[in-house]
Amino acid sequence: MISTLTGRVSAISLDALVLDVGGVGFAVRTTPQALAHARHGQELTMHTELVVREDSLTLFGFPRREETETFRIVQSVSGIGPRIALAVLAVLSPDDLRRAVADEDTKAIARTPGIGPKVAQRMVLELKDRLGPASTPVGADPTASASGDGAPSGPAADVIEALVGLGWPEKAAGAAVDRAVAAGEGDPGTILRTALRSLGGTR
Repeated sequence: MISTLTGRVSAISLDALVLDVGGVGFAVRTTPQALAHARHGQELTMHTELVVREDSLTLFGFPRREETETFRIVQSVSGIGPRIALAVLAVLSPDDLRRAVADEDTKAIARTPGIGPKVAQRMVLELKDRLGPASTPVGADPTASASGDGAPSGPAADVIEALVGLGWPEKAAGAAVDRAVAAGEGDPGTILRTALRSLGGTR
């Protein structure tokens, strides 16, 4: 089992980064927030979870061990796999999730793309007493997304594709990216970070 990787960031895509560890490049799937803070050439430690399937071996990783532990626990819920667990952590921090489960706030959990009210209720039932108490209040910052038209290209189109892949509706993702570009953002990382902040709790 690979539990941590420390290496130099040699590549960053919209859903993963590559850590060069002793000349071997490890592709690590992670959250948009972690990718937005990663920099080429940066020395980085990722706490990882290896997901084994019949036809694939996929590394998921996070800057904090707490996130990896939460990722593992969320997958224990019936019907939730690594893709949805990653989406949960893209929307809610471990502490936000603990508080939502403790408060039975299914609406907060259902903001995650791919999770509806029934699955959110199942998460509350199955995760109670497993995540521990929340240490800080949820810093909710939802921003309503405006509708947007047009067909962005280049980095903007790539970011929209990544957001849609995480489960946001294409129209909402496009509007958020349009606002980021209008604010002067140009590279994919900053567009993604600004768009995520704009989307907030809007699903």
